[in-house]
Amino acid sequence: MKILVIEDDETTGSYISDGLKQEGHSVDLIGTGNAGLVQATVGQYDVIVVDRMLPGLDGLSVVKTLRGAGQKAPVLMLTALGGVEDRIEGLNAGADDYLVKPFAFGELSARINALGRRPPASDEPTVLKVRDLEMNLLTRKVTRAGQEIDLLPREFALLEHLMRRKGRVQTRTMLLESVWDIHFDPQTNVVETHVSRLRAKVDRPFDHELIKTVRGSGYRIDVE
Repeated sequence: MKILVIEDDETTGSYISDGLKQEGHSVDLIGTGNAGLVQATVGQYDVIVVDRMLPGLDGLSVVKTLRGAGQKAPVLMLTALGGVEDRIEGLNAGADDYLVKPFAFGELSARINALGRRPPASDEPTVLKVRDLEMNLLTRKVTRAGQEIDLLPREFALLEHLMRRKGRVQTRTMLLESVWDIHFDPQTNVVETHVSRLRAKVDRPFDHELIKTVRGSGYRIDVE
């Protein structure tokens, strides 16, 4: 996933950023509320992590402004304020989840992954397109260069995941969690097998491949 972290404490920010990067996520770390708001507005993020106490524009104001501007990316708010009223205030501001400091990185990661798995907002496009590949989410019809491609349900889910994150590397762990709802490594080749089957249908009958292997990292749908 592509994640924005808005955190002014350098130690905490680096702790979060480094941990998420080790899990295969793409992370942008911003240290102020004002700069974070700008970055969240211009960037396309799967999840935004916001510290409540920020210099300049505080976290509540950042989230309120983003929601007012129509930004729908899930927001996880971090704070040292753990009272019930504080949590209510954060959620009412537009945050989707609330985590009190100090926290275990494992819990932070699990909450971020849960937010990233949420279904898209209803006003998002119902048709996904990558070059000459097109997926209709309502009719569940997939075509490439006008030719219909018959996919099994799990193949469809895998392709949808990749197309929604076109151009971004998706690790084996991300795919297991999102497509198979497996939150541990079962030592299986199910991802590799399904990617191979998907390539046989989506890539091999055509003159150029879209599904790329990024050695040592995972897979991505090529947009160029």
